[in-house]
Amino acid sequence: MTSHQPAQCCTIGVKHEGTPIGEVKSIGETSTYFVSPNSPKPNAPTILILTDVIGHLFVNAQLVADQFAANGYHVCMPDLFHGDPIPLNRPKDFDLMAWLKGPPGHMPDRVEPVVKEAISYLKNEKKAAKLGAVGYCFGAKYAIRSLAEGGGVDVGYVAHPSFVEAEELKSIKGPLSIAAAETDEIFPAPKRHESEEILASMDVPYQINLYSGCQHGFGVRADVSSPQAKFAKEQAFLQAVTWFDEHLK
Repeated sequence: MTSHQPAQCCTIGVKHEGTPIGEVKSIGETSTYFVSPNSPKPNAPTILILTDVIGHLFVNAQLVADQFAANGYHVCMPDLFHGDPIPLNRPKDFDLMAWLKGPPGHMPDRVEPVVKEAISYLKNEKKAAKLGAVGYCFGAKYAIRSLAEGGGVDVGYVAHPSFVEAEELKSIKGPLSIAAAETDEIFPAPKRHESEEILASMDVPYQINLYSGCQHGFGVRADVSSPQAKFAKEQAFLQAVTWFDEHLK
């Protein structure tokens, strides 16, 4: 495994301020947040955001989606959890593994169909010619799985990934960028180094950036009152945009 399973740090963070500008619609029975550029260019590429366990209705995630749209991308962010995300800063007695494993649970047999339905919708209904995937924490596993042969995604970016198996990383066929936190019990230095070794042995473009002064979850849930954490969050976002501008546009 190139990252550990989700843990308490996957649900801790700070709610950010702002008013999302997108709208919530449905893909089949799945609630989905959509947002597009104000003046989209012809054939503007699309980004599929696969969230952490706080889910697609979390204002922080929606504000991130809005920023991708402001940079020229159509954005789709589905509910991976069938209406059952974890609250931010959950109670101490919340059993994360029981939530994850169920029943009904949120393992690949329930999450993967949501991701595949969203990709099919974007490809077939929205006619997305090129598709990028962003995965934060929990969602990183599915962004990476979707980079495999026939997965439907062309370019990937993940931040503080969790639950990723080595074989999943070895199976990617497209460019992948990773943003990592200095302090991260889910994606610690040994797992990061393992990922580096795997990617270095493959014939795909890759990038791994390490950010100091921040913790697991910083890409979405950073405490922006901390200058270091705010800088890391903003730079990790710019890392993603630069990666997609290079490989997706």
